[in-house]
Amino acid sequence: MAKGIEIRAAHFPGRAPIDTYGNGGFRFADMSHRGSLLCLPSGIYGWDMDETKPLTSDNFRRVLDEAAEIEVLLVGTGLQLRPLPAELKAALKARNISSDPMSTGAAVRTFNIMLAESRAVAAALIAV
Repeated sequence: MAKGIEIRAAHFPGRAPIDTYGNGGFRFADMSHRGSLLCLPSGIYGWDMDETKPLTSDNFRRVLDEAAEIEVLLVGTGLQLRPLPAELKAALKARNISSDPMSTGAAVRTFNIMLAESRAVAAALIAV
């Protein structure tokens, strides 16, 4: 019996630089993804986030769960820089994660450099 299409949460089990971004998505590891991404030590995940949603600890739960392996979190906030709310900054700081909000383009470029340097970096990238 034929199976239907199985829809799974987007996940790439590894670390990879972001090759390009724009048009509502990203290209990395010879693949493309439409929507936002979390680039974490455990892999790259699709992230249900856009510029209209709040930057809350709940929306960063997966990042907080992997905190032991992350020293720096780059937050690509879309086309415009959005400051991180005090509650989110405090949750990250409590886990010894330095956070840096910036435009998504700047976050992609910085992530690629830090990844190439084998730094303990993660990125939360809102699609533009």
